[in-house]
Amino acid sequence: MSRTQRPRRSCLAVPGSNPKMIEKAKGLDSDQVFLDLEDACAPLAKPGARKTIVSALNEGGWGSKIRVVRVNDLTTHWTYRDVVEVVEGAGENLDCIMLPKVQSAAQIAWLDFTLTQIEKTMGFEVGRIGIEAQIEDAAGLINVDEIAAASPRTETIIFGPGDFMASINMKSLVIGEQPPGYGVGDAFHYPLMRILMAARANGLQAIDGPYVQVRNVEGFRRVAGQAAALGYDGKWVLHPAQIEAANDTFSPAQADYDHAENILAAYEWFTSDQGGRKGAVMLGDEMIDEASRKMALVIAGQGRTAGMERLNVWKPETETVESGV
Repeated sequence: MSRTQRPRRSCLAVPGSNPKMIEKAKGLDSDQVFLDLEDACAPLAKPGARKTIVSALNEGGWGSKIRVVRVNDLTTHWTYRDVVEVVEGAGENLDCIMLPKVQSAAQIAWLDFTLTQIEKTMGFEVGRIGIEAQIEDAAGLINVDEIAAASPRTETIIFGPGDFMASINMKSLVIGEQPPGYGVGDAFHYPLMRILMAARANGLQAIDGPYVQVRNVEGFRRVAGQAAALGYDGKWVLHPAQIEAANDTFSPAQADYDHAENILAAYEWFTSDQGGRKGAVMLGDEMIDEASRKMALVIAGQGRTAGMERLNVWKPETETVESGV
């Protein structure tokens, strides 16, 4: 599995300054954990949190989780020490660095160059550590195409709704929820689609940001479902109660997964010599063709990434093929 195809249905945020929460996160069922040096870490706690994060990464126990550290944004004086201390200290046990509030491709280029320098200095594999770019304001959204193409290390583009809402003066105090008075529609549809297009054009994953009403799991499912319907790969989770909802929402239903795999199997059979070299055929009550195959690849890929197993397996009816039906 390539690194840009690793499952990120649930991306758990954990304060980098809280050893107890970090230890608990190791046993939770999220696909990814990111240890936060930015918003979840008080300014006076940041230097100590770097050391806590390095120790936690090197201690292990993360299983198959993607291990990410969110550093501070490049307008602050903390960022370079965040990157240097964390990567030098735990680079071999780190999968990605997340850069928040990205506004330009130059910021991603800086991080790429810095990571390369550290990897060469420390003798790490050059290019292995990925980048996650978080879009959180108007400038970042306007430049998201260039940001997404700025480095081969980049794996994901993330929508950060809280800072984005503040940056455009959106009239709401609930991060990730619709602003009061907006009426019919989705106030986040444009930035979500804009980020998704940039991500897909560059072969990257697209991740939705947090929903802060952590006890409102149904609200989380509703918002996550909207992002999943667009084609997003996952969503941030701020509380263990949101993890199962995220994993369910960004995995296909069993019936859909089985159907997608059956479309692929049937199309492969019918387009073969043995199956009659047909380009458009009936699968039950549904006509399938090359477009069907491409759509099925998406759903089947999601199911495979999530580790799903088929319960309904299509098999060709050879006597039907031989009769010409």
